[in-house]
Amino acid sequence: MKFEKLSILMPMYNEETAAAANILETDGYFRNLGITYEIIVMDDGSKDLTYNKALTATNDHIKVFKLTKNEGKGEALRTAFNFCGGDLVMFLDGDLDIHPKQFEALFDVMKNDSSDVVIGSKRHPKSVLNYPLSRKFLSASYFFIVKLLFGLPLRDTQTGIKLFRAEVLKKVFHKVLIKRYAFDLELLILAHYNKFKISEAPVVVDYKGKYGHITLKLIFNMLWDTMAIFYRLRILHYYDKV
Repeated sequence: MKFEKLSILMPMYNEETAAAANILETDGYFRNLGITYEIIVMDDGSKDLTYNKALTATNDHIKVFKLTKNEGKGEALRTAFNFCGGDLVMFLDGDLDIHPKQFEALFDVMKNDSSDVVIGSKRHPKSVLNYPLSRKFLSASYFFIVKLLFGLPLRDTQTGIKLFRAEVLKKVFHKVLIKRYAFDLELLILAHYNKFKISEAPVVVDYKGKYGHITLKLIFNMLWDTMAIFYRLRILHYYDKV
């Protein structure tokens, strides 16, 4: 499998202490890989100096943008996609809980399985996880709910590294309404609904605590967004109309 250019979309929020270092580490990895690439950093309306710090890391491969207010990771990625020109597109969380070198594992799966989408999966048997038990419990519970409601043939939807053929995002991104908590789920449901092949790859997760604490509000919002997707898919048949 060949590609002309890879676009790496990096959403960031309140990452001023690590923004420049994480961008440069990502840039260094892909530079050594010897491929044509671009890194598009989207500051999701940070309240600190993330944007200014990210600007110090710019070069010919790196573009940095900022949303005027905090909209959510989904909206940050959707906006970043408007600026990219790759025929492959990778989502990579800006905190680097998952290192960019895992691109190679995702790309190998895409090539070997002739997939349109490859997602990093925390529930893959070969994944290595260093993150709190509370998050493992939340992840397992959410997986059960997603399987029950949608029958999606995936073991994970929320892990922060994903690889797409650009044509997938061009077809489905504009249909995504969720901006925050269940954004990944809606995007993957749309890809599956449109007959794109989705595969999973193992990941190494080194949790750095940047996602915030699990709260009742977070759990409620996640479930609310998930039920909204179910309502649009099964009741309104919204995705058939757009």
